[in-house]
Amino acid sequence: MKRLSLTAIIIVSTCAGAAAQEMYSLQQCIEIGLERNYSIRIVRNEAQITANNAIPGNAGYLPSLDLSSGFSGSQYDYRYNYTDGTTSTSNGVRSETANVGLNLDWTLFDGFGIQVSYARLKELQRMGELNTRMVIEDFVADIASEYYNLIRQHIRLSNLRSAVTLSKERLRIVEERYNIGSMSRLDFQQAKVDFNADSSKLLTQFEVVHASRTRLNELMALEDIDGNIQIRDSFIIPNSSLNEIELWDNTLVHNASLLVSQKNRTLSELDYRKALSRNYPYLRLNAGYGYTLGWNGTGTTDLQKRLGFNYGLTLGVSLFDGMNRRREQRNARIQIQNSELRTQELELSLKTDLSNLWTAYRNNLELWTLEKENLTAAQENHAIAIERYKLGELAGIELREAQNSLLEAEERRSIAEYNTKLCEISLMQLSGQILSYFFDFEQ
Repeated sequence: MKRLSLTAIIIVSTCAGAAAQEMYSLQQCIEIGLERNYSIRIVRNEAQITANNAIPGNAGYLPSLDLSSGFSGSQYDYRYNYTDGTTSTSNGVRSETANVGLNLDWTLFDGFGIQVSYARLKELQRMGELNTRMVIEDFVADIASEYYNLIRQHIRLSNLRSAVTLSKERLRIVEERYNIGSMSRLDFQQAKVDFNADSSKLLTQFEVVHASRTRLNELMALEDIDGNIQIRDSFIIPNSSLNEIELWDNTLVHNASLLVSQKNRTLSELDYRKALSRNYPYLRLNAGYGYTLGWNGTGTTDLQKRLGFNYGLTLGVSLFDGMNRRREQRNARIQIQNSELRTQELELSLKTDLSNLWTAYRNNLELWTLEKENLTAAQENHAIAIERYKLGELAGIELREAQNSLLEAEERRSIAEYNTKLCEISLMQLSGQILSYFFDFEQ
């Protein structure tokens, strides 16, 4: 009976540890994960980078203004030959110049290329937001799936505990009857084997529960990865009221992947407009204000000072560039067509995924209903078998068969519930409603 004592100690200690822990709802797990999860924090930082880039200056709307200064000098030996045949020399003649000034460069017009660049940066910012949303939706789906998986593993743990309790009671009855000679040693040994087998399954299930709990802790980025957190829900209730037509309509409007594909098409159109801008002339303004000092070692001027403005306009147009503009415009039109094809391909793929998920969702709902009925029948059958066994009207192997049937019925119902919930989560993610669904649904 040492194995029995060990199992009892594990069960009692686990229950005692659970009682001291804070209870977490699914919404709380999601909120903590959205705040602490490293992948979420990284993708939010990347979205902030695209937002920082979407400014007029980065598109070329604003001028550039530079402050510069410099100093240069030279030293030469001169030899002069005059027309009257005389010569003269000057050795070590030095000339030096120092300057400081402000320089402004501003592209006033480049064929609407600046406007296109700014619009493209804004689209990239929106795409960054959509990419962030996609990562968040994947995260919410992962954490919800793991939350319900932990519930399912807890349910299985409870079922296995019940199986151990029943096997323990059966072993007690057989042992008493064996001691008074009304049962054979074979019956006693078989009861011990069954009890040990159920205890082994229970111990293995503790490991499965621990793995699911640590995975949930990892998704929430909790410091104590082995923390024995407790979840508020103890059972899974699938939502049977989803509508396929509404799901598809929402998919076309809200699906993040589809929205990203549409943004890619918009970017392709902007790239085409950017290529067209090279057909127009450009106009640039340059201006400066500076101060210059010059020291001359020869001539009639020893020191020269200069202070003032300089300015100018440059108007130009590219007349021929080796047919590159035409090539770029053709390629840009092809990219627009490819973007449209990719969007259509994605819509078809999403429709296929929705059809498969919807079929699995409806089938699992029917399985869930069927397995609930089977479980009720198995519970009644097991209760009758227990009573008959206590009266000596049923063999131990028949009681074991009824017990296994009950455990299998409980497991099948739990799997059907969990699989239905997984389909539900996937359908909500596919239709772009997973965030509002869980936050509204849980409240």
